[in-house]
Amino acid sequence: MIKHPDQRVGIFIDVQNLYYSAKNLYDAKVNFSEIVKVGIADRKLIRAIAYVVKTQTGEERPFFTALTNAGIETKERDLQIFFGGAKKADWDVGIAVDAIRLSPSLDAIIIVSGDGDFIPVVEYLQNQGKQVEVIAFKETSSSKLLEKVDDFTDLSADKKKFLISEKIPKKKRIFSS
Repeated sequence: MIKHPDQRVGIFIDVQNLYYSAKNLYDAKVNFSEIVKVGIADRKLIRAIAYVVKTQTGEERPFFTALTNAGIETKERDLQIFFGGAKKADWDVGIAVDAIRLSPSLDAIIIVSGDGDFIPVVEYLQNQGKQVEVIAFKETSSSKLLEKVDDFTDLSADKKKFLISEKIPKKKRIFSS
Protein backbone atom coordinates (compact mmCIF):
# COMPACT_ATOMS: atom_id res chain seq x y z
CA MET A 1 0.00 0.00 0.00
CA ILE A 2 1.32 3.41 -0.96
CA LYS A 3 1.63 6.16 1.65
CA HIS A 4 3.26 9.32 0.36
CA PRO A 5 3.80 12.80 1.87
CA ASP A 6 1.29 14.51 -0.41
CA GLN A 7 -1.62 12.31 0.65
CA ARG A 8 -4.34 14.17 2.53
CA VAL A 9 -5.54 12.12 5.49
CA GLY A 10 -8.69 12.15 7.59
CA ILE A 11 -8.87 10.11 10.80
CA PHE A 12 -12.24 9.13 12.26
CA ILE A 13 -12.01 7.63 15.76
CA ASP A 14 -14.79 5.50 17.26
CA VAL A 15 -13.75 6.14 20.87
CA GLN A 16 -16.28 3.76 22.45
CA ASN A 17 -15.17 0.87 20.23
CA LEU A 18 -11.52 1.34 21.18
CA TYR A 19 -12.22 2.10 24.83
CA TYR A 20 -14.15 -1.14 25.41
CA SER A 21 -11.75 -3.23 23.32
CA ALA A 22 -8.72 -2.01 25.32
CA LYS A 23 -10.54 -2.38 28.63
CA ASN A 24 -11.84 -5.89 27.93
CA LEU A 25 -8.69 -7.22 26.26
CA TYR A 26 -5.96 -5.61 28.36
CA ASP A 27 -7.56 -3.68 31.24
CA ALA A 28 -5.91 -0.58 29.81
CA LYS A 29 -6.69 2.74 28.17
CA VAL A 30 -5.87 3.78 24.62
CA ASN A 31 -3.11 6.22 23.67
CA PHE A 32 -5.07 8.14 21.04
CA SER A 33 -2.23 10.57 20.33
CA GLU A 34 0.01 7.70 19.28
CA ILE A 35 -2.74 6.23 17.08
CA VAL A 36 -3.11 9.54 15.24
CA LYS A 37 0.67 9.86 14.87
CA VAL A 38 0.99 6.35 13.39
CA GLY A 39 -2.08 6.88 11.21
CA ILE A 40 -0.71 10.07 9.69
CA ALA A 41 2.54 8.29 8.74
CA ASP A 42 4.26 11.51 7.56
CA ARG A 43 1.30 12.48 5.41
CA LYS A 44 -0.83 15.66 5.52
CA LEU A 45 -3.43 15.49 8.29
CA ILE A 46 -6.56 17.34 7.24
CA ARG A 47 -8.74 16.38 10.23
CA ALA A 48 -8.68 13.95 13.14
CA ILE A 49 -12.06 13.59 14.79
CA ALA A 50 -12.86 11.59 17.93
CA TYR A 51 -16.51 10.67 18.40
CA VAL A 52 -17.20 10.72 22.13
CA VAL A 53 -20.09 10.23 24.52
CA LYS A 54 -20.83 12.58 27.38
CA THR A 55 -22.58 11.59 30.57
CA GLN A 56 -24.66 13.62 33.01
CA THR A 57 -21.83 13.57 35.57
CA GLY A 58 -19.30 15.09 33.17
CA GLU A 59 -16.48 12.90 34.52
CA GLU A 60 -15.18 12.44 30.97
CA ARG A 61 -14.42 16.18 30.51
CA PRO A 62 -10.65 15.88 31.28
CA PHE A 63 -10.40 13.12 28.67
CA PHE A 64 -12.10 15.32 26.05
CA THR A 65 -9.71 18.15 26.93
CA ALA A 66 -6.73 15.80 26.55
CA LEU A 67 -7.95 14.80 23.08
CA THR A 68 -8.31 18.44 22.06
CA ASN A 69 -4.86 19.28 23.44
CA ALA A 70 -3.47 16.44 21.31
CA GLY A 71 -4.91 18.09 18.19
CA ILE A 72 -7.90 15.76 17.94
CA GLU A 73 -11.25 17.42 17.37
CA THR A 74 -14.14 15.98 19.40
CA LYS A 75 -17.75 15.49 18.44
CA GLU A 76 -19.96 14.82 21.44
CA ARG A 77 -23.22 12.95 21.83
CA ASP A 78 -25.24 12.50 25.00
CA LEU A 79 -25.46 9.04 26.50
CA GLN A 80 -29.01 7.79 26.00
CA ILE A 81 -30.55 5.99 28.96
CA PHE A 82 -33.73 4.09 28.17
CA PHE A 83 -36.57 3.03 30.41
CA GLY A 84 -35.34 -0.05 32.25
CA GLY A 85 -31.75 1.22 32.46
CA ALA A 86 -30.42 0.22 29.03
CA LYS A 87 -27.76 2.63 27.73
CA LYS A 88 -26.82 3.47 24.16
CA ALA A 89 -24.26 5.73 22.56
CA ASP A 90 -23.77 4.88 18.92
CA TRP A 91 -21.73 7.04 16.55
CA ASP A 92 -21.51 4.68 13.54
CA VAL A 93 -23.81 6.69 11.28
CA GLY A 94 -22.18 9.99 12.29
CA ILE A 95 -18.71 8.63 11.54
CA ALA A 96 -19.85 7.25 8.17
CA VAL A 97 -21.54 10.51 7.18
CA ASP A 98 -18.49 12.60 8.13
CA ALA A 99 -16.11 10.26 6.27
CA ILE A 100 -18.25 10.53 3.13
CA ARG A 101 -18.83 14.28 3.54
CA LEU A 102 -15.10 15.03 3.98
CA SER A 103 -13.88 12.49 1.41
CA PRO A 104 -13.64 14.97 -1.52
CA SER A 105 -10.80 16.73 0.34
CA LEU A 106 -9.07 13.49 1.37
CA ASP A 107 -6.94 10.87 -0.35
CA ALA A 108 -6.84 8.44 2.58
CA ILE A 109 -9.58 7.83 5.14
CA ILE A 110 -8.60 6.11 8.37
CA ILE A 111 -11.36 4.54 10.43
CA VAL A 112 -10.21 3.82 13.96
CA SER A 113 -12.63 1.01 14.76
CA GLY A 114 -12.97 -2.68 14.05
CA ASP A 115 -16.75 -2.50 13.72
CA GLY A 116 -18.08 -4.47 10.76
CA ASP A 117 -20.89 -1.92 10.38
CA PHE A 118 -18.36 0.23 8.51
CA ILE A 119 -18.06 -2.21 5.57
CA PRO A 120 -20.60 -0.36 3.36
CA VAL A 121 -18.86 3.00 3.89
CA VAL A 122 -15.45 1.41 3.20
CA GLU A 123 -16.76 -0.01 -0.09
CA TYR A 124 -18.37 3.30 -1.04
CA LEU A 125 -15.20 5.30 -0.33
CA GLN A 126 -13.03 2.83 -2.25
CA ASN A 127 -15.42 3.10 -5.20
CA GLN A 128 -14.82 6.86 -5.04
CA GLY A 129 -11.08 6.21 -5.47
CA LYS A 130 -10.16 6.70 -1.82
CA GLN A 131 -7.64 4.65 0.10
CA VAL A 132 -9.33 3.31 3.24
CA GLU A 133 -7.38 2.14 6.26
CA VAL A 134 -8.43 0.72 9.62
CA ILE A 135 -6.63 0.97 12.94
CA ALA A 136 -8.03 -1.30 15.66
CA PHE A 137 -7.43 -4.32 17.88
CA LYS A 138 -7.45 -7.39 15.65
CA GLU A 139 -9.10 -9.55 18.33
CA THR A 140 -12.19 -7.34 18.38
CA SER A 141 -12.28 -6.45 14.68
CA SER A 142 -14.60 -7.82 12.04
CA SER A 143 -12.61 -10.16 9.79
CA LYS A 144 -14.81 -9.11 6.86
CA LEU A 145 -13.92 -5.45 7.50
CA LEU A 146 -10.21 -6.28 7.57
CA GLU A 147 -10.53 -8.13 4.24
CA LYS A 148 -12.04 -5.03 2.60
CA VAL A 149 -9.68 -2.26 3.71
CA ASP A 150 -6.51 -1.20 1.91
CA ASP A 151 -4.39 -1.30 5.07
CA PHE A 152 -4.79 -2.45 8.67
CA THR A 153 -2.81 -1.48 11.75
CA ASP A 154 -3.25 -3.93 14.63
CA LEU A 155 -3.01 -2.07 17.93
CA SER A 156 -2.40 -5.37 19.73
CA ALA A 157 0.86 -5.84 17.82
CA ASP A 158 2.51 -3.03 19.82
CA LYS A 159 0.68 -2.77 23.14
CA LYS A 160 3.41 -0.66 24.75
CA LYS A 161 2.98 1.99 22.08
CA PHE A 162 -0.81 2.08 21.91
CA LEU A 163 -1.96 1.31 25.47
CA ILE A 164 -1.79 3.10 28.79
CA SER A 165 -1.98 0.71 31.72
CA GLU A 166 -4.68 1.42 34.27
CA LYS A 167 -2.96 -0.68 36.87
CA ILE A 168 -1.05 1.48 39.31
CA PRO A 169 1.85 -0.32 40.97
CA LYS A 170 1.60 -0.57 44.73
CA LYS A 171 4.13 1.48 46.62
CA LYS A 172 6.72 -0.46 48.52
CA ARG A 173 6.51 0.04 52.22
CA ILE A 174 9.68 0.84 54.04
CA PHE A 175 9.67 -0.07 57.68
CA SER A 176 12.13 1.36 60.15
CA SER A 177 12.92 -0.18 63.48
